[in-house]
Amino acid sequence: MLELNAVHTLALAGIALFLGYALCRVIPLLNRYNLPPPVIGGLVFALAAWAAHARGTTLVVLDTSLQPALMIAFFTSIGFNASARLLKISGRQVALFLLLASGFAVLQNLLGMAVAVGFGLHPLFGVLAGSTTLTGGPATGLAFAPLFERAGVSGAASIAVASAMAGIVCGGLLGGPVATWFIRRNGLTSVRPSDHHAPDEAVAVEVTTESQREYTALKSIVILLVAMWLGAWVSKLITSTGVTLPAYVGAMLVGAMLRNLDDSRGWLGLSVPTLELIGNVCLSLFLAVALMNLKLWELAGLAAPLLLNLVLQSALVAVFCVVVFRAMGRDYDAAVMGGGFIGFMLGTTANAMAVMRTLVERYGVAPRAFLVAPLVGAFFIDFTNALIITGFINFWPH
Repeated sequence: MLELNAVHTLALAGIALFLGYALCRVIPLLNRYNLPPPVIGGLVFALAAWAAHARGTTLVVLDTSLQPALMIAFFTSIGFNASARLLKISGRQVALFLLLASGFAVLQNLLGMAVAVGFGLHPLFGVLAGSTTLTGGPATGLAFAPLFERAGVSGAASIAVASAMAGIVCGGLLGGPVATWFIRRNGLTSVRPSDHHAPDEAVAVEVTTESQREYTALKSIVILLVAMWLGAWVSKLITSTGVTLPAYVGAMLVGAMLRNLDDSRGWLGLSVPTLELIGNVCLSLFLAVALMNLKLWELAGLAAPLLLNLVLQSALVAVFCVVVFRAMGRDYDAAVMGGGFIGFMLGTTANAMAVMRTLVERYGVAPRAFLVAPLVGAFFIDFTNALIITGFINFWPH
């Protein structure tokens, strides 16, 4: 048995991460459905640990003490993306799409709870297998797993990963056909040609020196760390009121506050792309560490409820897309948004973007869809979904 400290564990997570990238390159199916490389690489280690456990041995003992910091750093970077100025762009459409997504997240949880009760499981199992992992993806599922464990859902981390991975595959499979059905049934076409960009269109290129890039990166790291520091106080203040919530919420709120302060005053000079890059690196390492530490044998006996839940959730989102299509305008962009809606309500924003790109390559550009869906799927739904999950956990009797 190999015992690793925190640094060694992070190094092994890096190896698992690049193993995941390699597998996604050599196995086209993994890349086709946008399965996250950190999850793939971490699952390889988790499967090896499961095989060793079945033989009564332990391969490695990990020190996951850096995992919470990586998780909080990622969600803080999401907070910096929550700009009120962005929300004002096509504001009515973005707000309406967010309202539809948030309402559907509640439906996901209610359906999941009904399935859980039908199998004699804890009702919050359905919330974990509902919007926590389907709308939120593996990162949100793993972030909330400790709260579900304390609420009585055993094996929450393993359940979260299994549900999220299955949802990603279903979202990739289902989004395109449903949107195509809307397009063909209603005879919809793109209002603009695919080559709408003028050949002489000017493109501004920002030239930066190496010292400027270093300064921007350093400033972004410090601002992110300060937001995490202030966020810890905010979370502690909220928790003191008796509300149970994940550790990242306070930091995410501080990140959003600083972003909107900078948008209005320009005091900080934030580089949102740099903050997003740092957050994505932290997310990759967080997922790899979390997946390597999974105890997959805890899923024994839960395959049937997870499978039934996924089938019913897929049917529900396909039917709900009728509401999305009609509410968003019943035009070509609305149909493409419906495909994206399925992509991120069953998986991740990457899933949604892949579905929409496939559609526009075949049927023509959909500029409104590519503005609205990413704004909601990548940023704003994380806020509302966190509130929804927290509400179910806090107000359901344990």
